[in-house]
Amino acid sequence: MFSIIDIETTGNRYKFGKITEIAIYQHNGQRITGSYSTLINPEMDIPYFITELTGINNEMVKDAPKFYEVAKTIVEMTMGRTFVAHNVQFDYKFIREEFERLGYDFNRKTMCTVQLSRKLLPGHRSYSLGRLCTDLGITINGRHRAAGDALATVKLFEILLKKNEIIGHPQNRDNLKLF
Repeated sequence: MFSIIDIETTGNRYKFGKITEIAIYQHNGQRITGSYSTLINPEMDIPYFITELTGINNEMVKDAPKFYEVAKTIVEMTMGRTFVAHNVQFDYKFIREEFERLGYDFNRKTMCTVQLSRKLLPGHRSYSLGRLCTDLGITINGRHRAAGDALATVKLFEILLKKNEIIGHPQNRDNLKLF
């Protein structure tokens, strides 16, 4: 069981930044079984360059729930599941930091689709989500928005699952199953 996640933030530094949007797709290894997406009021100004990148501005988040108001849903949707993201450490560190500010120790097993892509899909010039999706013919509806990027990551994850089944097949004993 997996929770495939993408977030948008106020910057790149998790210790000082805040989450502005989150999307979670629960996946059972075959298909999506649940989803959640929301803007989050970061309780700080969103820098101009982030608004330019994501399209998320202060006006859009002013009436959005604050992180503490969605924290329970995030816990419930990820409990007992592997936390999957493209460049997982970015998303995971931001979410852990938000929970730490609330006094909650958020710990999940993680899986990175960048690392898996490098192992299972070698030879790409870039393993950024946008370039990898272009190479694989995955359409991203809403690039640099949590739901769009998370859904693209789901499609990539499904390709990786199929590739892993082939590599992990008993007839191909020289390769190790990665998950």
